[in-house]
Amino acid sequence: MQAMSTLPVPAIRVAHASKSFNRRAKALDGVSASIRAGECVGLLGASGSGKSTLLRSICGLERLDGKSSSVELFGQTLQSGGVLSPEIRALRRQTGIIFQQFNLVGRMNVLSNVLTGLLPHMPLWRALTGRFSAQEQLQALQALESVGLADYAFQRASTLSGGQQQRAAVARALLQGARILLADEPVSSLDPETARRVMDLLHHLNRTQGMTLVVSLHNVAMARRYCDRIIALRAGELVFDGSPMELDDSRLRHLYGASTEELLMDHNPLETPPQSHALHAMPLAA
Repeated sequence: MQAMSTLPVPAIRVAHASKSFNRRAKALDGVSASIRAGECVGLLGASGSGKSTLLRSICGLERLDGKSSSVELFGQTLQSGGVLSPEIRALRRQTGIIFQQFNLVGRMNVLSNVLTGLLPHMPLWRALTGRFSAQEQLQALQALESVGLADYAFQRASTLSGGQQQRAAVARALLQGARILLADEPVSSLDPETARRVMDLLHHLNRTQGMTLVVSLHNVAMARRYCDRIIALRAGELVFDGSPMELDDSRLRHLYGASTEELLMDHNPLETPPQSHALHAMPLAA
């Protein structure tokens, strides 16, 4: 009789991930990695390394090439061999993704933007009419409280600063009930102080709510500072997977050559340690 494995099921498992957009180069070339539940992973690489393609593949926004390519979330297949699972909608509910561009509707108030995180859970008729119950609105307000934006709930999203808009996008993912948060270059367009605050928030949610966090960065100092582990890509290939301390400047130069300076340029200087107490993450109402 075969013994059953006692190892925990990873939150994310990517196997032999390959993706081509043209015949000349692969965006991803056989990338395999497993990420534990509650882990904070920095996805590092210079521009064009495949970071965004990998993140989009993990949530099913991009279909991988090749019969052996697959993505699993908590042991359930999200896609395999370029075919999305019939349960893709349910699996996507477990995954929130925030982008550099924030993706808020500027003419809507902040609360309404956050409430859109519930749309995947709603019947079609309710989604089309945009009707939300008092309980759902309370949940949205609690999510905004978690990211320090409760006072801005009824303000137009277009009036918020870049950092505030990014925090509103995080609140939307919280309301969605995401167990995995994918952040694609979430601070690259922000000033240094705002970038620090947003990264402090993501780090805090990872630590206090157990969210699995995968954050794409092209700044190695920030990845070393906030992440438990770094996965580094170069030209679509995985070239490093280990602790931040192992990826010193010498090894970085060996891996990236002329592209190293892009990763070492500290556009977002961080002088103080992550503030895990900076924002209080409130549990969402049941």
